Amino acid sequence: MIITRSPLRISLGGGGTDLPSYYREFGGFLVAAAIDKYVYITQHRTFQEEIIIKYSKMERVASVDEIQHPIIREALKLTGVIGPHLELTSMADIPGGTGLGSSGSFTTALLKALHAYRRHPISPAELAEQACDIEINRLGEPIGKQDQYIAAVGGITAFTFHPDGRVEYRPCRISEETLFNLEDNLLLFFTGYSRSASSILKDQNDRSKQQDKAMLDNLHFTKELGLKSLAALESGNLEEFGRLMDVHWQHKKARSSGMSNPAINGWYDHALENGAIGGKVIGAGGGGFLMFYAADKQKLRHAMREQGLQEVRFRFDFEGTKVVAQN
Repeated sequence: MIITRSPLRISLGGGGTDLPSYYREFGGFLVAAAIDKYVYITQHRTFQEEIIIKYSKMERVASVDEIQHPIIREALKLTGVIGPHLELTSMADIPGGTGLGSSGSFTTALLKALHAYRRHPISPAELAEQACDIEINRLGEPIGKQDQYIAAVGGITAFTFHPDGRVEYRPCRISEETLFNLEDNLLLFFTGYSRSASSILKDQNDRSKQQDKAMLDNLHFTKELGLKSLAALESGNLEEFGRLMDVHWQHKKARSSGMSNPAINGWYDHALENGAIGGKVIGAGGGGFLMFYAADKQKLRHAMREQGLQEVRFRFDFEGTKVVAQN
């Protein structure tokens, strides 16, 4: 049996500039952090000649081509794992469709398990690129490279996306004191809404390809905010980082009418009146998690609890995608 895990993520600045429709023309930049909430994949050898796939559904098939789950099917083809004595099961700490990059985490954890099964060592960068190849190239999803890379690499990391497709990354140079304060004062609250990232990102993708000036100007500004957010984090100015989150959210909402809704707007305003410096919806928007940087975390927790929002407490993950058991 092989068990792998891959962390979910939060975006800390510049999110949205990692889509090929933008960075191939202008280059992208963002800061993301892996958190200690995970997607797990278990791989097991079956007694009979069959392939068993367990996720929110269960599949029992004779060949890879019969698998309905597109990511699993393409991952098996890419790695050359064809069964027939194969069972794969996925589990997650937090369900998909909530803005924490679960699809990228799922794909990297799956690929890590399949490479471990074949005894193929693979670097985090190679793992991320293979996950991107499956989701973006083979399956044609209108998504970016952030989720796959931060899941594979872990930590609090700055990513530069070059027009030729190369991705450079480095750990953010954050002092230990700043790191602890950031962990303590970043709060996540579940809105209760789940949504498809692809449907929201498709509009951004299409408008970027069409050279829509309003969309491109928005993304240019977002990229600059990402660089400013990195500078604030590395200088230890977390109040400025929180303020930049608010600026980012106001511009993010302008990208799409599906980015927010009256309930989310109401919760956001209430948070700013009760201890939050700034915040945003994590991921593509439209639901999932609200994240805030708090000046008064106890007041903010109380205010959000009164609104009926569930908090999810977290720490940062610095290990990335890894094999946690193999025998």
